[in-house]
Amino acid sequence: MRGKPSLNSSKKVSIREVGPRDGLQNESTWIDTEQKIEWINHLSRTGLPYIEVSSFVHPKWIPALADAEEVLARIDRVDGVTYAALVPNEKGLERALRAGVDEVAIFMSATETHNRKNINKSIADTLPVLKNVTRIAKQEGKSVRGYLSTVFGCPYEGTTEQTKLLQTVEALMTMGIDELSLGDTIGVATPNLVEAVVREVTKLVPTEKMALHLHDTKGMAIANIACGLRTGVRKFDSSVGGLGGCPYAPGAAGNVATEDLLYLLHGLGYETDVSLNEIMKAAAYIQEKLDKPLPSHNLQSFLAKEGSV
Repeated sequence: MRGKPSLNSSKKVSIREVGPRDGLQNESTWIDTEQKIEWINHLSRTGLPYIEVSSFVHPKWIPALADAEEVLARIDRVDGVTYAALVPNEKGLERALRAGVDEVAIFMSATETHNRKNINKSIADTLPVLKNVTRIAKQEGKSVRGYLSTVFGCPYEGTTEQTKLLQTVEALMTMGIDELSLGDTIGVATPNLVEAVVREVTKLVPTEKMALHLHDTKGMAIANIACGLRTGVRKFDSSVGGLGGCPYAPGAAGNVATEDLLYLLHGLGYETDVSLNEIMKAAAYIQEKLDKPLPSHNLQSFLAKEGSV
């Protein structure tokens, strides 16, 4: 599978909105099902091509998303928008398929300790489970996305060992996943590390099938995205308002805010087809429901200008 890396020169960037799942999963404030549906329906009208709606991990582990089936089944679907959900195993896949998921997102870690904390399995034991989920999802005509966490650093093991990382990447691609999202779970990456890792991974994965999932713990997410763009990545995960965090990554901040990402992309001349103004409104909506200020720079500037803060 190894080959020569290629750089993508396209000015078209695709945003994967993960706020309804990755953003809410770590929140202690319960967002009512009707409010989730209203929020996702608003996001569907912003021009986003992709929304990760919820998670089919057992509600015992993610109580904030216990209504995943109802939410996914009841949202108003817009043509051209992919509605995805996180799926841990075959049982979760069955629930997601019944609810009408468009794309299945599987997940694992690049480091052994985080994988055991997050999934309660070794990497070796996780891969066959994900392979089976991918196989069944493909049989059902669904695309499959793979999340790989702790790519740039681990809260338990420190620096991620690159040889093991590439072995795991190769295993996921061999399963037949359609896209690989490389996660800076604890937000420790810097542009030089992002460039080095992306260039290594492109020996196995074309940039067209690669995304970056960057948390803003150290305030480096926007700088790292700019670097990702230079190395040819054109798909980025983000969360309106900067919501997010990982329950098994102590100290991790939220995802890069979708509105901050859009401000960068539009300022650099990239095309997204997403309305920054409508994303701001969606971010303001969820901030009000959570009743706390969110970390997005552009959201707070927007609200200040509107006289709301």
